[in-house]
Amino acid sequence: MTTSLPLSPARLTGRRIGILTESDYVEEEIAYYRRRFAEEGAETVLLTRLWGQPSLTFTGHEQRAPLTVSSDLESLDYAELSRFSALIVPSGQVADRLRYTEDVDEPAPAVDLMRRAFRLPQLVKAFSCHALQLITSSPELVRDREVTCHNNLVGDVRNMGALYTNEDVVVDEDLVTSRTVAECHLLARSIIDLLDPVHQAAA
Repeated sequence: MTTSLPLSPARLTGRRIGILTESDYVEEEIAYYRRRFAEEGAETVLLTRLWGQPSLTFTGHEQRAPLTVSSDLESLDYAELSRFSALIVPSGQVADRLRYTEDVDEPAPAVDLMRRAFRLPQLVKAFSCHALQLITSSPELVRDREVTCHNNLVGDVRNMGALYTNEDVVVDEDLVTSRTVAECHLLARSIIDLLDPVHQAAA
């Protein structure tokens, strides 16, 4: 007679995690986040700048896989943003594309979103690989904060006043950063641990 072990309870039931999205995203990374957070009971929401459209379809970096997004990041005021537990800026060209602004004297909508997000300490902000490119125009957001990033971005984050740390993943309170897309599983684990009250109580 075989007995099955009881399933571990989902750690993030009721949580919402936003993932910023644009073309040239890394397919395996986005798929991993959606699967891993779902395993823990969390809802993932893909967010982008919709430019007044009901939805947009983006293509991935490697397989050119299509990904349709219908949630507009410009609609996230403080009330809507407070419904999220974490925001992830992933690898690939997502950050570079989303930092585009028509008026160089005005921040891109995604940058405005991150400015609001950094005013909410209960909201986890996560950046993978080159993702800190998104906020190079707002260096005050990470000044004196410990971060890691892709080697190509180290000079940029130091110029932003951030404290570059030569680690695969760095957690500085509500800020989580990872070196490359290869560490996306470590980034996800760090987010889960930060949002899991049981883990935090034991820490």
